[in-house]
Amino acid sequence: MSTMNNWRKSSYSGEGDGNNCVEIATSTTHVAVRDSKAPARATLTFPRAAFTRFLTAVEGNPPPR
Repeated sequence: MSTMNNWRKSSYSGEGDGNNCVEIATSTTHVAVRDSKAPARATLTFPRAAFTRFLTAVEGNPPPR
């Protein structure tokens, strides 16, 4: 996997929460997640399809089986 350098903060992160949130970066095959308060620390990396399924489940719209 290539180096992730296109980090962006969640759109839900705002002034009221001190801009502390998660950041994600994407490649053609993976999605990486890190803590915006500690960007130099550990990063979690997921295959793009698995991350998409996770987001779908969190949004309350599980994919059909």
